[in-house]
Amino acid sequence: MGQEKRSPGFYILAAFFVLFVLFLYGPLSAIFILSFQGPQGGLTFPLNGVSVRWFQNLFEQQAVGDFGASFSRSLTLGLMVMAATVVVSLLAGLAFRRRFFGATPLFYLTVASLVVPSIIVSLGIGVLFQQLGLRPAWFSSAYGAHMTWTLPFGVLIMFAVFNRFSPSYEEAARDLGANSWQTFRHVVLPMIAPSLIGVGLFGFSLSYDEFARTLMTSGSSNTLPLEIYGMTTNVTTPVLYALGTVTTVFSFLIILLTVGIIYFIGQRRSRS
Repeated sequence: MGQEKRSPGFYILAAFFVLFVLFLYGPLSAIFILSFQGPQGGLTFPLNGVSVRWFQNLFEQQAVGDFGASFSRSLTLGLMVMAATVVVSLLAGLAFRRRFFGATPLFYLTVASLVVPSIIVSLGIGVLFQQLGLRPAWFSSAYGAHMTWTLPFGVLIMFAVFNRFSPSYEEAARDLGANSWQTFRHVVLPMIAPSLIGVGLFGFSLSYDEFARTLMTSGSSNTLPLEIYGMTTNVTTPVLYALGTVTTVFSFLIILLTVGIIYFIGQRRSRS
């Protein structure tokens, strides 16, 4: 049999996808290459030698910027937001399976923060804390600002998951004598676990990279995106590119870890 002839539309879509990948990863590849600039190299091409000098510089005392502390704050804040997003989204998904008074207005109120510009949310929370005599900080006001960003997405994802979830599985478990908690623990939770992991990854990624909602709410301590932004006007060495490479690799490792966990759960379910 001869090879199937592809339509012109296939090649157009393939070309569009290649351009999309180049547009998406082109800037990252430039940063990755420039992070290996030689010791006497600058911020632009061409490379003046090749070295890992600027990666070593990340662990040295910096004249401007505090990489370690800002990374630690972003990581801790991302984990806090991830945990709260998963728990609240799960509870909201379970609650909205049963209609209750005010469910529709509450739903629209939850997703309304996605319509408001991020910088306005940040400004509003920052002003509110000041009016209450509280000092804005990354673990309090910024935490709340990030939740207004991640929680609506988590709730929408869980709504979609439970809309496809057949109640017949729960009915079968109850017919076998399982109570509500046992049904949730042994039937519902294993089936929605991959989706919960996805919600957690989504929440962590949105928080870890968030800039606008952190700008007015983090107080005197910068998270990593704010630190990087502040360094763009002061740092004149490729150490900034090295930092970008390290944070990008870290993000990809988190994604690979999440995919691995989801794959492991799927394999375990298929063997059971």
